[in-house]
Amino acid sequence: MRAIDYHHYFWQDDKIRLRAIQDEDWESHYINRFDSEARRLLETAIELPPTASEAQQFVERFKDFANQQSRLMFAIDTLDGEHVGALNMNSIDERNGTFSIGIQIDKDHRGQGYGTRAIKILLTYAFLERRLNKFNDYVLEGNEGSIRMMQKLGCVQEGVRRQVIYTHGKYQDLILFGLTKDEFIAYHNI
Repeated sequence: MRAIDYHHYFWQDDKIRLRAIQDEDWESHYINRFDSEARRLLETAIELPPTASEAQQFVERFKDFANQQSRLMFAIDTLDGEHVGALNMNSIDERNGTFSIGIQIDKDHRGQGYGTRAIKILLTYAFLERRLNKFNDYVLEGNEGSIRMMQKLGCVQEGVRRQVIYTHGKYQDLILFGLTKDEFIAYHNI
């Protein structure tokens, strides 16, 4: 295969590149399922023990942007090709122009800004290419990394849904965040 010139490629910045998930990504999905605390923060629950077949089925369901109606699934790689995580655009409501994003950065790559960079690329796509208008998301209380990431992206804390998630032996709050297209453009000087 010929070398690819990425100089004018939309789906990257100067550190990371987004791509479709592929068959070989099942192993990363499987391994990440063993990080129970990170998964609790993402899924707001403890999941059943992971299985290789579940991970393979997950990748099969979403690889090559299959099931675009429910979720657009991306892998996150460094520009050197090292896999660092995955994210998705979900809850897409074309009529009302709203959507959400889910993300998990592999344990060894957290705290390096990869998640913020990946979400910024996906927000640019959603707002400037899909004509969506509002990003809505929530963060489980205590997920300080995700709270900081939302703030770095320019999201506004819109409220708190008190004691709506039961996990780790107690009821916990969800912190609601939102970002409009106009706020995104102004915050990032686009």
